[in-house]
Amino acid sequence: MSATYTHRFDTPVYKASSTIHTGLFIGGEWISPVITEVACGTKADVDKAVVAAKKAYKTSWGSKVPGSVRGQLIKKLADLIEKYSNELAALESLNVGKVFGVSKTADLGLTLGTFRYYAGWADKIQGSTIEGSEKKIGYVLREPYGVCGQIIPWNFPLAMLSWKVAPALATGNVIVLKPSEITPLTALRFADLVVEAGFPPGVVNIVNGYGHTVGQAIAEHPDIAKVAFTGSTITGRKIMKAAAESNLKAVTLELGGKSPVVVFDDADLEQAVKWASQGIYTNMGQACAAGSRILVQEGIYDKFLSQFTVSAKALGAATGDPFSDGIQHGPQVSQAQFDRVMSYIDSGKKEGAQVHIGGGRASDKGYFIQPTIFTGVTMDMRIAKEEIFGPVVVILKFKTEEEVVELANDTSYGLAAYVFSENISKALRVANELEAGTVSVNSTIPVDVAMPFGGCKQSGIGREMGQYAIDMYTQPKSVHVNLSLRL
Repeated sequence: MSATYTHRFDTPVYKASSTIHTGLFIGGEWISPVITEVACGTKADVDKAVVAAKKAYKTSWGSKVPGSVRGQLIKKLADLIEKYSNELAALESLNVGKVFGVSKTADLGLTLGTFRYYAGWADKIQGSTIEGSEKKIGYVLREPYGVCGQIIPWNFPLAMLSWKVAPALATGNVIVLKPSEITPLTALRFADLVVEAGFPPGVVNIVNGYGHTVGQAIAEHPDIAKVAFTGSTITGRKIMKAAAESNLKAVTLELGGKSPVVVFDDADLEQAVKWASQGIYTNMGQACAAGSRILVQEGIYDKFLSQFTVSAKALGAATGDPFSDGIQHGPQVSQAQFDRVMSYIDSGKKEGAQVHIGGGRASDKGYFIQPTIFTGVTMDMRIAKEEIFGPVVVILKFKTEEEVVELANDTSYGLAAYVFSENISKALRVANELEAGTVSVNSTIPVDVAMPFGGCKQSGIGREMGQYAIDMYTQPKSVHVNLSLRL
């Protein structure tokens, strides 16, 4: 038997205790790692998980289980997530450092919605019939890949798990999943819910460990037919290379971003400030689609900066323990991430940008960073070009529509973009010209379970969510039926 971890939550907003297994979840059972008693997997554990997954795919999942039954099981899983939502939200806040209320409403809400959405998809996986002749017919099936490797990030652990696991299960695939070594708690608790829901052993396997061991083993494994990864562009390249050099497995990558927020003179200023603030400071800036470059037309630049500054200062004043009342801004996830963000702030100062507000630690304890605004920024500065992944935003001024489109597209990334204007024709015209996989008009945080999410350029390959995820987890098979053709 593997070890367990118990944590007592005794705060004004949540009082309870939670016990989770901390081993590896393979073949429907909790086991200790191969080499040590520490819950850190190895390549051998990935091999064992793939064997369990292949067995489940051939005997108790995939084509052996109709979509209606898969949908019922996914729905049971969603019901259990709802049942334990307080506990899962608390674990997610403990995992990442995010505010408990945000974990409960946003992270758990998205997770729950995703599983329920794909529960409804499971019995609706359809192919097509191709018009032929009296001598031949043809039809196309949508079939699962089989064993899918999935590697999820640390910033939204449970939500990102749902984006990958739910469509994979709905389409009949089996899973070997690696949570981040920084934030494994909710994935491990989720594994117990898989058992409680009644999934056959081996359908979902969770192997915690490091990227250079477990993650690499998943990307290289010859019996894994598809790998899906969310994380940095650098790591995405490594996974793509490993996948190509092993068995040319299918790859879905959701990578980094440096997303622009375009605010025109005719925008609703109050709403633009609120949305833009949420777009960069949500999850302490640790979001791939964060609106980290705000481009404001010169006619309202000063007013926007003034109001945005007030919003950022208010957020900074509400920084602290994520489980305390009134807190809106928590710590960075780790010492390494804290150091990374602070190094970018130092880089901005050295390159000549001005720290308008923030720029320092928000507390002498923990990894808290003040919401930070840089002005006087040029596009050749690192803080304007590179993904910081923290509560740091650059605000630049522009004159014309043509200029701002060039500024917005002046990046190697293409994940998300945001446009604020009361002139809908202009807003849609600019949205069409922006090089991004997702564009939001008069809002930020572009998440809708029915809409595809993903990026272009160096922000990724493929899409998650909506029907597009169903397509990503199935492959077409053409069947040609000869009725009377003779050679």
